[in-house]
Amino acid sequence: MDLTIVSAVGVLGGLGFIFGIGLALASKIFYVPQDHRIKQIEDVLPGINCGACGAAGCSGFAEGIIYGKYPINGCMIGGTETAVLIANILGIEAKEIVPKVAVVRCHGDQNHCVDRALYQGVQDCRAAVLINNGAKGCVYGCLGLGSCVAACSFDAIFMGNQGLPIVDDEMCTGCGECVRACPRNIMELITRDQMVYVACMSKDFGKAVTSVCRVGCIGCGLCANPKVTQNGIITMDGKLPVIHYDKIKDPEKDLENAVNQCPTKSFGVRLRESSVPVQEKEGVSVSP
Repeated sequence: MDLTIVSAVGVLGGLGFIFGIGLALASKIFYVPQDHRIKQIEDVLPGINCGACGAAGCSGFAEGIIYGKYPINGCMIGGTETAVLIANILGIEAKEIVPKVAVVRCHGDQNHCVDRALYQGVQDCRAAVLINNGAKGCVYGCLGLGSCVAACSFDAIFMGNQGLPIVDDEMCTGCGECVRACPRNIMELITRDQMVYVACMSKDFGKAVTSVCRVGCIGCGLCANPKVTQNGIITMDGKLPVIHYDKIKDPEKDLENAVNQCPTKSFGVRLRESSVPVQEKEGVSVSP
C-alpha cells in the first residue's frame, strides 16, 4: 500500500480523534441543563400546536413561559384550567384568562357589496389580493374566498351562501389562525363576554362607501355621540368607530342604542350572525 495514502489516513484519523475529544469536552463545559419544568408545562398543554399563544408550538410556549417570554395564561385553548396547572408547576398565582372568539368585521356580502371585476384565479384571498387588490368593490372588505375557513383547525368557520365567512360561536376556540390568514385583517378576536363589534373596515366616508356597499360604515359618528352611547364607550378613529370594551359594564345594553341607530347597520352582534340554518352550513364548503 502506498505510504502516502497510509499517512494521510492516519493524519485524518488523528485529527478526527482530537476534534472528537474537543467536542466532547466542549459539550461538558458549556452544557446548560434544561429546566425540568419545561417538560412538566408541556405535558399539561393541549398539545395541538395551534400557535395562538405566539409560539411555534406547545413546546416553544412551555419554554417561553420559563424564560418570561409568554404569560402563563397565554394558552387560549387551555383557558383558565391550564393556566392554573401551569401556575401550580411554577408555584405562583394564576391569572384568570378571558376566552376569545373570532368575529368577521364585514357585512358586505353578495347582496350588499358590488364587485368591480370578475376574479377567476386561485380560490384564496391571499392570492386574489395580489391582483389589483382583489375584485371586490370595497377594497377593505372581505374577499369571500375562504382563506380563514381553510386556516381553521376546529371547523369553526364556514362560508355562508352569500359569500361571507360565518363563525360558529360554540366551535371557535379563539386560536387566532383565521386572523393571521386574512390578508385584509377582516377577522378579529374579541372576548366572549362582549356581544357587539364594528363590522366594517372601510376607511372611506359617505358616498365613497355607499357606492360600493350598502352596509358599510359611512363615518357619520352618530354612534360615538354621548346622547347615543355614554361614558366614552365608542370613540372615532378617523372614519371608523372604536369600541372600548374595558368601559362596558352591561354588554347587552350599553351598545344597544348604537346598534339600533346606526344608519347603515354597520355593527355586528355575536350569536345573531352565527345562528345560521344547519343546511346552509353543510351546503357550502371551502377546500384548503
